[in-house]
Amino acid sequence: MVEIDSQFIKPEAILSQIGLQPGMQVADFGCGSGYFALLAARITGSRGKVYAVDVQKSVLEQVKKEARLQNIVGIEIIWSDIETVGAAKIPPHSLDMVFIVNTLFQAKNKLAVFTEARRMMKPGGSLLVVDWLPGDTALGPPVANRLDLGKIKALANSAGFVFQKDINAGSHHFGLLFQS
Repeated sequence: MVEIDSQFIKPEAILSQIGLQPGMQVADFGCGSGYFALLAARITGSRGKVYAVDVQKSVLEQVKKEARLQNIVGIEIIWSDIETVGAAKIPPHSLDMVFIVNTLFQAKNKLAVFTEARRMMKPGGSLLVVDWLPGDTALGPPVANRLDLGKIKALANSAGFVFQKDINAGSHHFGLLFQS
């Protein structure tokens, strides 16, 4: 697993481009240390809900602890494998947004990840995909693990998503916004 230093990816700058609003229902797939989930919970506020989803119980415990320390409400920890459609205990058609940040490059069944996101998404909901830029850089996963943007768009489309726009995700990452 690749650890991401928050200076290389700026959740505030990314989330400011996607229309996240108070009261929204959101899932952060592969939430890791919770950079995006915690910020999203601050934005969505007490009327919203953010599901921090990960397969690693240790990172989920850290997110829960950090939420308590920061007095962040509206965040729910979900232990689940996002590559198993139907595994996450999040109601179907309940989410306004799903984030898949620095997670897809690690997934073996990428289509299942998109399908699981689509299952939970309200009609017209948004899917944010942020991952490492293709090519060889000093940071990030091996080149062989990096994703082809055309393939990501095709997988998202086959799961029922329509590409909306590119998101500026900094110098090491790409960002794509899709709609259900």
